[in-house]
Amino acid sequence: MTTKEATTIPTTKVVRDRLKSYGLKGDTYSDILERLMDTVDKEEFMDRMYRRLEEKDQFVSLDEI
Repeated sequence: MTTKEATTIPTTKVVRDRLKSYGLKGDTYSDILERLMDTVDKEEFMDRMYRRLEEKDQFVSLDEI
């Protein structure tokens, strides 16, 4: 990341420290945030797909098999 691309996001020390706990050695805050957002995006996508299948009566829970 170049200096021109960098930005500052105000947050509390508690939130900053919590964010750090999600990181791996060598991760930047951007790396951590990107990974977290990717995870949320995938989960939201899967939730939308399951709801769609349920609406079409095509979804069968494993518990029902």
